[in-house]
Amino acid sequence: MNGIFAIDKPSGISSNQFMMKLQHALTNSHVFSKEIQRATAERIKQYQEQTGKKASKRKLRKVSKVKMGHGGTLDPLASGVLVIGIGTGTKKLSEYLSGTVKEYETEALFGTSTTSGDVEGEILSQNSVKQLDFNELKTVEEKFKGALKQTPPIFAALKMDGKPLYEYAREGKPLPRAIEPRQVTVYDLKILPDSLSRSHSYPLLRPISGQTREMVQRLNNGLLNDPLYFSKEYCTKQDWENESVDIKARDLTEEESKQIEIQGDDYRAPLLHFKAKVSSGTYIRSLVNDIGKSMQSSSYMVKLIRLAQKDWSLEKQNVFKLEDFTERDEKVWSKVLQEVLEKGPKVNVIEALVQAEEEFKKEQKIMAQSAAQQAEQQDVGQTDEPVAPKTELGTRKRKLDE
Repeated sequence: MNGIFAIDKPSGISSNQFMMKLQHALTNSHVFSKEIQRATAERIKQYQEQTGKKASKRKLRKVSKVKMGHGGTLDPLASGVLVIGIGTGTKKLSEYLSGTVKEYETEALFGTSTTSGDVEGEILSQNSVKQLDFNELKTVEEKFKGALKQTPPIFAALKMDGKPLYEYAREGKPLPRAIEPRQVTVYDLKILPDSLSRSHSYPLLRPISGQTREMVQRLNNGLLNDPLYFSKEYCTKQDWENESVDIKARDLTEEESKQIEIQGDDYRAPLLHFKAKVSSGTYIRSLVNDIGKSMQSSSYMVKLIRLAQKDWSLEKQNVFKLEDFTERDEKVWSKVLQEVLEKGPKVNVIEALVQAEEEFKKEQKIMAQSAAQQAEQQDVGQTDEPVAPKTELGTRKRKLDE
């Protein structure tokens, strides 16, 4: 089997770790065993011809499992669509690494910024949320829609002077220079109705510590001073020459600080909940951070779902789950997987799996009935020996014989 399909990655695991779980499940199936055996035999022969030696397990490692790759990393915090290439399909993954439209659903909390831009970071600042207004929040739909500059978060894999940004952050070392803003596109942004609600289950992170303050200073305080940009389209509409916007965050008031202290883990900050359709290279954590700044506050992400990538979509139900490969019979998932690899994202995976499951159960029932009939016939054949009838003539014959 070769081609592209999509799977729903759960939160709490990296893309590579999740892909390895999937790879393990497929490699251990009978579906791929023949192909793996063929590739292994071919590699053994090739290695022996080239070196005159027997190939070790280490040399056979690459061909002894299903060849697999993914088309765009999801953070461990994030869940949702992860595009997978298997076999020769891995060559097509470049189509997904750049230039594809992705759709996300995000939840965040107002009033706090963190080093990573999400719940896994350390608190950088706490700001007021008293000024937040839903009608004003809705205006960000227009302010950020279109061609947009954004500064990537420091906890990113982007490299500066050959070193990933996240390594500077983890080591607490200052960056050689400020992170350059990058051009992205927000095709659509929708603020959802429950935004600013406090009826949710997310506790606020602990207040800023002295250790974190020291780390921020070592990082040149750049995380708090990244420039804020509105979209080119919005700025043109406002007759602004500069897309950079100077908006100051409001300090946390004494009243709000006391409220957070008194309520402790029961305190709930206002929610930011939105859906966004964006270009490749867009950091949702940065978008969350910028929306917080635009509201004279701050914000950090607590939940992220990739709803779609290109034509693979949770809504279209053309995405597998890991359980489909680990809990369903191979005859069920292999049939659907083959169909998806051949026909692409137009296949409704959920419906196809249900149908394949029903057909499999019917086959199992027919096989069970056939086996039962054969067993019954065998039993009858073993006990069906001729017996003399209990008649008067038969009785007389036995007496004469005696």
